[in-house]
Amino acid sequence: MAVSEAMMENRRSFSAAFRRPRQAGDRTELALLGIAFLVVASVFALLFSITTGASDASILDVIRNMAGSETALSARDRIIIFDIRLPRAILGFLIGGSLAVSGAVMQGLFRNPLADPGLVGVSSGAGLGAVVMIVLGGTIAAPFYLALGIYALPFAAFGGGLATTLLLYRVATSNGQTSVATMLLAGIALGALAGALTGVLIYMANDQQLRDLTFWGMGSLAGATWVKISAAGPIILLSFIALPFMARGLNAITLGEAAAFHMGVPVQRLKNIAIVTVAAATGASVAVSGGIGFVGIVVPHILRMVIGPDHRFLLPASALLGGSLLIFADVLARTIVAPAELPIGIITAAVGGPFFLWILLRQRSRLAL
Repeated sequence: MAVSEAMMENRRSFSAAFRRPRQAGDRTELALLGIAFLVVASVFALLFSITTGASDASILDVIRNMAGSETALSARDRIIIFDIRLPRAILGFLIGGSLAVSGAVMQGLFRNPLADPGLVGVSSGAGLGAVVMIVLGGTIAAPFYLALGIYALPFAAFGGGLATTLLLYRVATSNGQTSVATMLLAGIALGALAGALTGVLIYMANDQQLRDLTFWGMGSLAGATWVKISAAGPIILLSFIALPFMARGLNAITLGEAAAFHMGVPVQRLKNIAIVTVAAATGASVAVSGGIGFVGIVVPHILRMVIGPDHRFLLPASALLGGSLLIFADVLARTIVAPAELPIGIITAAVGGPFFLWILLRQRSRLAL
């Protein structure tokens, strides 16, 4: 009898553990619900992108064609959707996700919501690497170009972004502490230096290279192809694979590097992984799309206000929301002045610029020296 009562008591204790009320401020359920919603929104964004434009195909027609119905789409519509729009939508999703994740990682690493690959010069460094390959790929950089083929441009951009990120971190960090003001000022200086060197290379470019660089510099997905996806996609996907290994460390580092170290986090290894991940994702994105700004600062900031700062949920949510938003921005860019097309960088800057000013106004008391 006593044994039976003890077993019943254990069962009640075990059940009570699962009925324990959530702690105040716990947003786990909200974060999981938000990620589920973003998955659905991402699928809708892809379908909306590939069915918006001059083609008469509807979302249902595309779904029926993917299900095996050969009569759902005409031959012309299949070419438009699967050879032009689909690679553009997939590339836009990958780039938007990578830029948003890069922003979230940098903000976690520097412990400040103002960090962003575009604002602190990382995108400028990646752009410099890409311009070097575009302009000098037939001369000085020819052996590198021949050795890597279609991967030469992403790897050159990755190298430029990595060098800029390492230099930025070295300048902004002293005695284990990262100065936000120094980071922003150093980012401006590095961006200006990269812009000056890019200007020299543009001056050396021929007419064809100059036209390509002018449109590329404003950011666009107009040249999206399956070849570009095969070049940049693997690098971006590898950066996504690294996310689960950084989440716990980024959560701990928000308390400070010393506290994170005492919690068992390998801080220096985390820094190395984060820097390489940001450089790889940003470099690959800049190489195939040009300069697209403000995605990395807008998306993580919105998500922190909604689902909280836990990087276990913030990083995948940033990838989903960043990809979806860039797809919608691309649809707007190619339809708002149809049949012409706006560079997508103009759309993101028009939305992200005021948002960044709003963040600055909220953070100005913390930025006061």
